[in-house]
Formats: sequence, C-alpha cells, structure tokens
Amino acid sequence: MTDVILNTPSYDSIIRCGNGVFEKYAGCLNGRKFIVTDSNVYLIYKDLIEKVFSDSPVFVFKAGEKSKTAKTLLSVLNAMASAGLKRDCTVIAFGGGVVGDVTGLAASLYMRGVGIVQIPTTLLSQVDSSVGGKTAVDFKNVKNLIGSFYQPKEVLVDPVFLKTLSAREIRCGLGEIIKYGALNKNIFSKLCENKNSLFDSEFLSDVTADCIRHKADVVIADEHDLNGIRKTLNLGHTTGHAFELYYRGKSHGEFVLIGMYYEMLIAEKLSVGNRDYFDRLRELINKVITVPVYKDIENSAVLAKMDKKNSDGYISLIVPENVGKTKELKLRFEEYVNLLKEC
Repeated sequence: MTDVILNTPSYDSIIRCGNGVFEKYAGCLNGRKFIVTDSNVYLIYKDLIEKVFSDSPVFVFKAGEKSKTAKTLLSVLNAMASAGLKRDCTVIAFGGGVVGDVTGLAASLYMRGVGIVQIPTTLLSQVDSSVGGKTAVDFKNVKNLIGSFYQPKEVLVDPVFLKTLSAREIRCGLGEIIKYGALNKNIFSKLCENKNSLFDSEFLSDVTADCIRHKADVVIADEHDLNGIRKTLNLGHTTGHAFELYYRGKSHGEFVLIGMYYEMLIAEKLSVGNRDYFDRLRELINKVITVPVYKDIENSAVLAKMDKKNSDGYISLIVPENVGKTKELKLRFEEYVNLLKEC
C-alpha cells in the first residue's frame, strides 16, 4: 500500500493506493455517511455497500455519461437534503468518473461544502478523475461546463475493483495512463518496457500509483488551473473531447488516445516534436486501440470551438514534444480544421 499526500492551499487530501485499502479504510470513515453510486456499480457491489456502509443511505442514478447533467446533480442534492444531512456528514462517491464528478460537485454545493471521499471503481477514475478536486457536469453540449474545484478528504484506490471491468473499461483507463506517459519520462519508460503487458492487472496497479503521484505534483503546483502547469493534463483532450461529443461510440479514454494521435500528426505537420518519440507513443496507442479515420472533420471540429479551454478564435492543443516535455499550440480555427483534414 502507498499513500500519496496532496497538499493544496484549500485542503490536504490523502490518496491511499494498493490492494486492500478499501477493506482497511472504508469502514473507518468518520461521520454520518451518504453513498452515491450508479446503477451498474450498484448491481455489482450492492452487497458490499450494504455490508460496509450498513446504516448509511444510498442514492443510485442511471449509469453513463448521459447522467452527467444538472438534472442528476439536483437529484443528488435533493436526496442529501431528504436524508437530513448536516455539515459534519461524509459523502462517498462510489463508482467511476461520472459518479465522482457529479457527487463531488454536489458535496461542494451542499451547505456550502461537506466532506467528500472518492472510492473510484474504474481504471480511468482511479488513475485520473478521482484525484485533484475537479468536479463538474456537462451543460449545453459542453463537457464540464458547470463545476468547481473541491478536494476530497480521502481517495481509496484499490485494484480489487478492476477485476470486474470489461476490456473496454481497461482501454479507457489506459488512455489516461498513456497520456501520463507522454508527460512523465519515468512513466513513459515503464510503459515502453511493458508494452506487451499493458492489460496485466499487476502492471496496472503499479503504474496507477505512478500516475497519481504525477497528477498530485501538478495539482499542488497549480490547483485551480491558473498558471498553465495543470493545462498539461489536457494533452489529447481538445480533439478527443470534440470527437467524443460528435462521434460517440467509444469511451472517454479511447477518445483521448484518438485525440492524441491526431494532434501528434498536426504537431508533425508544424515541425513540432521528435518523430522517433512520436512513433514510440503511436506504438503504445496502437497496442490499445485502432485509431479510426474520421471524414466529417469540419462538423466535429466545431465542437472543439465550444470547448472552455479555447477562446478568441484560437484552438489550444497540448502536444507531446519530446520525452517528458509538452508544448501548447494555439491555432486559428480554420487552420486547425485544415490540418485535421490533412491528417
């Protein structure tokens, strides 16, 4: 087991990683507890939830990205109020990224803020979304438009939950893991050395802790995404988000990889980055998914224009440059579309 301490100006979080952390710590959480989960997770872990949190109310909403809405947020808040929760309660987000984002936002709003503990059950949420305090719902067809920065008291990252995941869910998490490889030379080396074992559970447990340490360092340096350091975590996300909203059919992490792939091609066309390094990243991506050729580029790219990361007619891309180094490209929308079409 490994503890990662995330010290920020707003709150000090502890992220507990490793086999057995759920069994060791979940039952010891302080205060009255209120559990939020989704229909898929509850179907699998209903007995476990009732055993560990036997006296706690449980609110379940429909699984899927389509539930990451203001309507779901209000339903969670309504359930919290109906349960009579007070300021000293602990809200527990038990599930994947959607559960964590919606529940974290609800906790930040209820009585101007109550304690939140994240128990991520997907590889994607373990490696990325449960750490760092970003909470949000989608709104007006824009991902994460309404949200807050709100750090959890604790995050319990236990690989035991990965045993029930489908191959697609593992691919989704690997999307973010490979992103971290493009940001961190040690993670990149570990991925290259284990490129034929990316789906191995023991390897995933080990590299997850590495990714969490990297993200913790970034969040400590730039908690509220103000000085540009945290912006590096958007690598692959600009085009990935646009394609995710337009084409659908794949997981968020898969679209991150697709976005990274296309944006590396753009970088090459602009003579940014090292070709050999790009080839090694592409080899990792190809171990996880087959990158599709998209043809309706102009209409899908419009959704990048709506992304909150972009402004003043420019599209912002965080692209790999060399091992452990990234670069921000700011492109006029028309240039961005033309480069995507060439890709």
